[in-house]
Amino acid sequence: MKKKISKLYLMLKNPKGFTLVEMLLYMAIFSILMGVLIQIFFSAIDTQLTSKATSSVDQDGAYILSRLNYDISRAQAVTSPSSYGVGASSLSLQIGGASYTYSLDSNENLVLNNTYGINQLNSVDTVLSNLSFTRIGNPGGKDTIQLNFQLKSTTQRNTGYELRNFTTTVSLR
Repeated sequence: MKKKISKLYLMLKNPKGFTLVEMLLYMAIFSILMGVLIQIFFSAIDTQLTSKATSSVDQDGAYILSRLNYDISRAQAVTSPSSYGVGASSLSLQIGGASYTYSLDSNENLVLNNTYGINQLNSVDTVLSNLSFTRIGNPGGKDTIQLNFQLKSTTQRNTGYELRNFTTTVSLR
């Protein structure tokens, strides 16, 4: 009997469980820690989405501008837009005897149609809108094209879509 009483005394002196106050304290600390970690996680995801949206618009815009600059510079003639001061939603060039036509397709992608086929110039992460080509300059001089377009990311962030306007002027050599 004395052994049972001493075991009971040891159990009461060194309990192996937690008290209700300790459990509530642990739960409160754990909740605060989880709240902070979840906030950091969502902030990291938003930063990743912002980075993806911005970089896709920047990369596609730079590629489209350089491609159009390259093709317009080496073109022998501009067939559309046909007259000075007139804007058009497509651009047709004669390069090395082949016809190159830039226009928007039904999915808001910039496409190049030439003898090699149809090529999409922007990635799946962007859509293009407000595409316009305006022939500027003087009759008898070098043809110059002013081009404008707007790129919008397909990646949505908390603050919305990344949207950027591009404008440049390129002349034939």
